[in-house]
Parts: sequence; structure tokens; C-alpha cells
Amino acid sequence: MRIAFVVAALSVAVGCGGDPGPDDARSSEGEVGSREIGVLAPVGAADVAFTYDPEAAPPGAQLELEVVPGDGATTVRLSADLLQPDRGYAVHAHTDPCGKNGTDAGPHYQHEVDPAATPERPSVDPAYANPHNEIWLELATDGQGHGMAETTVPFAFDDRAPSSIVLHEQPTTATEHGRAGSAGARLACFTASFR
Repeated sequence: MRIAFVVAALSVAVGCGGDPGPDDARSSEGEVGSREIGVLAPVGAADVAFTYDPEAAPPGAQLELEVVPGDGATTVRLSADLLQPDRGYAVHAHTDPCGKNGTDAGPHYQHEVDPAATPERPSVDPAYANPHNEIWLELATDGQGHGMAETTVPFAFDDRAPSSIVLHEQPTTATEHGRAGSAGARLACFTASFR
């Protein structure tokens, strides 16, 4: 049985003249962002929200991503329901959409891209792989598998933006040289526009 997936990317085009809908994400300055919701499904049944480890990231778990622009900054919020209870997940924004393999999401999105990084050797230099140049969240769930995490990064998206959010096996992200940005295996992936 296929698990239904619902995505509601809510944004208001500049100059459209209408009021934003009630589900628009807003900054304190009133800027409109986006909110997207995905339900994890097994690889064979998933469209945009994939689980690669059904025990750690159960099918049917719901992820909600809010992206809110600010004055030269961006706030990213992730909430989850029905994930594995009482556990932590390091979560990162990635460059590419999700696919049948966790690696399909590509490397971490970096605002300033590490010139030494390649697709085969992603950035592990803390000058680039850090929570001010990438989007890192630490999501911790309660006894019912509900959790929420938020970060604000000191940049806004221009012509480049992340394409997915990935849940990793480790509860936190390494920051030491040579391992910076590392958080273990990719457990789940949610394709999202971040706009």
C-alpha cells in the first residue's frame, strides 16, 4: 500500500497583490517563506520523502520544513512526528533532490562552496563545513517520536538554494578538522525547495 505524500509549498510571488495564506511561514519583518510537509515512505513507494532505514526513520513519519527569510539571514525550522522515540538526529540541507539512494541528495549545501571539495570528496574543512556556512539542525525526539529543531544562518538564498533535507544517524554533527560536517549514514531524505 502506498503511503500518501502531501506537499504544500506555500509562497507568494512578488507583486501578485493577494494576501498570504494562513500556512505561509513569516519572518518577524513579515517576509513570506515556505512550508513543506512530507511523509516518509519506503524507497520503492516514495516520491519525495524517502526512508533508507525503516527502523530509525519509520515509514509514515511526517516531516515539516519551514524556511523563513529575514534581513540577510534565513531561519530554518524542522518538526517531525512519528520518528523513532527518544533519539537524536543530525540534519543537514543538501544540494540535490532525494532519490533511491541516500547519496542522490549530493553533498551539504554550502553558502560559500569549499573550492577543494569534489562530488567524491565532500567538504570536511571547518572553514566551510560549519553551521554558519551550511544548514545544520539537531533534532531530538520525545517518547512519542515528536521533535523540533531550528537554526538561523547569516545568509539568504539567491540563485542557489538547497534541494533536500537529510536525517543522519548521529545525534550531532562533527566539527573537528577532517571530519567537519560528518554525521554518519543517511537515514531519510525529504526533497524540499527552500523557497
